[in-house]
Amino acid sequence: MRRPFRTAILGFGISGKVFHAPLVAANGDFTLDVIVTADPQRAQDARATYPSARIVGTPAELFALIDAGEVELDVVVLGTPPGTHAEQARQAFARGIHVVADKPFVPTSSEGTLLLQEAAEAGVLLTVFQNRRWDADFLTLGKLLASGELGEVHTFESRFEWWRPGGFGNWRDTTTVAEGGGILHDLGAHLIDQAIRLFGPVQEAYGELDRRTADAVGDQDSFVSLRHASGVRSRLWMSGFAALPGARFSVSGSSGAYTKWGLDTQEPALAAGADPAAEEYGVEPEEAWGTVSDGTSEWLIRPERGDYPAFYALLARALRGEGPLPVDPQDSIDVLRIIEDLHNRSGHPAPAPSPAPITKETIHEHG
Repeated sequence: MRRPFRTAILGFGISGKVFHAPLVAANGDFTLDVIVTADPQRAQDARATYPSARIVGTPAELFALIDAGEVELDVVVLGTPPGTHAEQARQAFARGIHVVADKPFVPTSSEGTLLLQEAAEAGVLLTVFQNRRWDADFLTLGKLLASGELGEVHTFESRFEWWRPGGFGNWRDTTTVAEGGGILHDLGAHLIDQAIRLFGPVQEAYGELDRRTADAVGDQDSFVSLRHASGVRSRLWMSGFAALPGARFSVSGSSGAYTKWGLDTQEPALAAGADPAAEEYGVEPEEAWGTVSDGTSEWLIRPERGDYPAFYALLARALRGEGPLPVDPQDSIDVLRIIEDLHNRSGHPAPAPSPAPITKETIHEHG
């Protein structure tokens, strides 16, 4: 029998608690050995939910335990804000540990390029958790495009919108652009990545990046327009200030169109304690199905099953040398270049952050 990969999750906010911990725990190729959180309530929740995992207060404490021989790990998952990822990843590289970093990866493309080189030099794998590649609606749209049912696509519209008129009430409101903050780094990293996966490289990009609350330090309500080399125009909205959110996807082609309302159901299901291995996981109810039209008639299209567990299934294969990484980190670097260009042209430049020690005060879990 092959030994499972011993795993630590740094941060137990939305990222660590809702996404990574359930997916790791449900996959027999991994064991959830350590959870790092400085928050007492989150530590209590982690102990209750994952009693076999060791709860550690800070990344520094974790790496000290590794150096002392008290903890052995194969994989570290960075569910912390992007401004802390580079230093945390380097600490893992120095100990021969593979790394999964939450999107957008790191604050800048130059830092991502350097980190990718350092991972190669250390002989470890580095990947980025772009879970939205396995949304049910995204998988469905990919299959629909491959079938040619819409003809030659010319316009792709994609939205992530909520109603948070007072701000998000967490790190998103207080993290600077230089630290990887703002909704373009946060949600744009998903939407731009999806657009490129569907329609290929980007030749031109335009953005409108706005702040809506007086205390905001990053963009909160943003729009991006991309022109792909394929000729497709992608229009992407991301906002916490939409009382009536628009369609999640709206795609127009020479033979028809596809529209989908509402976000993928996997995040709320995981937040409610769903088992990712359950038969009903990732299956969307009929009222959430998208619609296809040929201009004369329209019909519902049965969605593909959402599959966030695929990320860790593919990661296990990559760790054993049996397949590629679930996400090539170069893809995330390419997305960061677009984000940087949009910030620079909007007057909100995103300089590289100064390295800082990782302490109890700076972990600020991603959630």
